[in-house]
Amino acid sequence: MPDRPRRRIPEATVSRLPVYLRILNELAGEGVDHVSSDRLAELAGVNAAKVRKDLSYLGSYGTRGVGYEVSYLVYQVQRELGLNHEWPVVIVGAGNLGQALSGYDGFGQRGFPVAGIVDVDSSKIGSLIGGVRVRHIDDLPQIVASRQVSIGVVAVPGESAQDAAERMVRAGVTSILNFAPVVLSVPCGITVRKVDLALELQILSYYEQRRAGTLHVVPGQGKSATA
Repeated sequence: MPDRPRRRIPEATVSRLPVYLRILNELAGEGVDHVSSDRLAELAGVNAAKVRKDLSYLGSYGTRGVGYEVSYLVYQVQRELGLNHEWPVVIVGAGNLGQALSGYDGFGQRGFPVAGIVDVDSSKIGSLIGGVRVRHIDDLPQIVASRQVSIGVVAVPGESAQDAAERMVRAGVTSILNFAPVVLSVPCGITVRKVDLALELQILSYYEQRRAGTLHVVPGQGKSATA
C-alpha cells in the first residue's frame, strides 16, 4: 500500500515550531521529562488550544494527565523542520553583517554550517572569517555544487541584493534569507524569508509606547492622544 501524503502544515504553525523546539530543548536541559500543553503555551506566549492544534500536525496528541514526552516531541519537531541533518549555507557579502553572521557559532551548532562566504571586494577576498575563507562571488556556483548548498544568505546593501539573489538562484540555491532592506524578485519555487530589523524595532516601539502610556501628538491634528 503506498504511503499516504504528509499533511501540509500551515505557515503560521511552521513559524511557531522553532519556538517550541527552543523551549523543549531548555526543558530537556533542566531534566523535565513531560510538559503539558498549558505549560508549553505559557512559555511560548500562545494559548493551549493553538499548541495542541500545532502539535497535532506532527501526529503528537499527548496523554491526558501526563502531557507530551519532551524528548520525543523534540525529535518530532526536529524531523518536521528537517533538522535531522545539516543544511550548509552560503553568505553573499563579507561586510560587517556578513562577518558577524559567518562568525556566529550558533549556525553550525544548530545544523547550518557556513559552507562559504563570497564578496566582490578584492580587499576582503582571501581573508578568514569564522574559519571560512572569503572567495570571489564568481566562485558561488562551485561552492553551491561542491557543498550541496540549498540555502543562501543575502548580507549586502540594498542596491546589490537583487543581483546577489539572482546569482544564488542561478547557482542552484532554492531558499534565501534576506537581510537587505528590499523586496527580492525571485522565480516561482524559490523561498525567501526577510529579516527586517527596522520593522521589528518599530513593533517593539509600539509595545514600549503602550507600556509607558506615552502621550503623543497626532500628526496634522495638533493635539495629544493617549497611546
